[in-house]
Amino acid sequence: MSKDLLIITSYFPPEIGAASNRIYQMANGLQQHDFNVKVLTPLPNYPTGKIFEGYKGKFKHTSVEKDMKIYRLWIYASNSKNKLLRLVAMLSYSFSLVWFFMWNKIPKTVIIQSPPLLVAFTCMLFLKRKNRNLVLNVSDLWPIAGLELGAFKKNFSYRLLEKIERFNYNKASLVLGQSEEILTHVTSILKDKPTFLYRNFPDFEIPSLQQTKTQNKLKIVYAGLLGIAQGIYKLCNELDYSNIEFHIYGSGAEQSKIEHFISTHPELPISFHGRVTREELHVILMQYDVAIIPLLNRIYGSVPSKIFEYARLGLPMLYFGGGEGETIIEQNNLGWVAEAGDYDNLNHVISKIDASQISETYKKSIQHTAVSNFDFTEQLKRLKGLL
Repeated sequence: MSKDLLIITSYFPPEIGAASNRIYQMANGLQQHDFNVKVLTPLPNYPTGKIFEGYKGKFKHTSVEKDMKIYRLWIYASNSKNKLLRLVAMLSYSFSLVWFFMWNKIPKTVIIQSPPLLVAFTCMLFLKRKNRNLVLNVSDLWPIAGLELGAFKKNFSYRLLEKIERFNYNKASLVLGQSEEILTHVTSILKDKPTFLYRNFPDFEIPSLQQTKTQNKLKIVYAGLLGIAQGIYKLCNELDYSNIEFHIYGSGAEQSKIEHFISTHPELPISFHGRVTREELHVILMQYDVAIIPLLNRIYGSVPSKIFEYARLGLPMLYFGGGEGETIIEQNNLGWVAEAGDYDNLNHVISKIDASQISETYKKSIQHTAVSNFDFTEQLKRLKGLL
């Protein structure tokens, strides 16, 4: 008999990006492993900050997708840099959640995505009173990440967010973390809190590799969010283009700056290809030599899920973000590592990569590592035993 389970998240397809993919994979996987999964999420609006076509003007939208019931609730959508507007957006979704909790039956087990902290706080506050088994799925450490990104300062607001963070951990029956650093942080706050390492492993068919043509220039690709944390605009400015091509896929806050940079530097071999679906991207990425995974600043607890996705594609990686992600690349021989924040070192590392030596054998070894070490189904079975 299937067990009822509710997943509450701020991101879900048709939104694109790592966050929505991550939660969709979890939801779909649990649905296929004897759970009756329902998902509670806002009307799709990320990363544009505008409600998607087909959902505009609606207070809620309910659908059944892959046998999962999806409830999409009203949100004041905004991707503004104004902190007040972003707070209003989070609070609007929180109010919609409270409304839903009041009028709907909530399953015994609930998985809650964090961040956003305030959304998770709303769920913890209202659902713990209903005596639910609350599982907190922590993908990034806030407010620490905000401090490292320069979004916060250590003031009253920051200390308040720290208290909210502790409250969320305290009310959770189990904390899932995407990195060892996250779990270490949680247990440093609450020593005996049950935790589980839940990596963002993908679950798709291993593609057949195609031998790429040997060329003089190294074809480097970035695909994903064009946000402040990724620093793609700065990367465009700092790369040495002597022996490389740089191709960019995605959308986000820095998109207009990147497009302007490319238009004013037509002599540079940079191409911006816009946003494509995940399925299209998997095919497109196979034509490139190396995928770069950058972070503007090293963020404690962060392990980009691109690492596991690209490994399954057999795509060598150039990691430029420090921390636990760097260790995973090195220990599993998935590519190259440059010192976080050091663009001279990045260009030096790139200069040592010979495109003609990136063989099909090496790419197959990366795929083999993904199959052996990054097994989504095996990880999900272990999680299932805890729910």
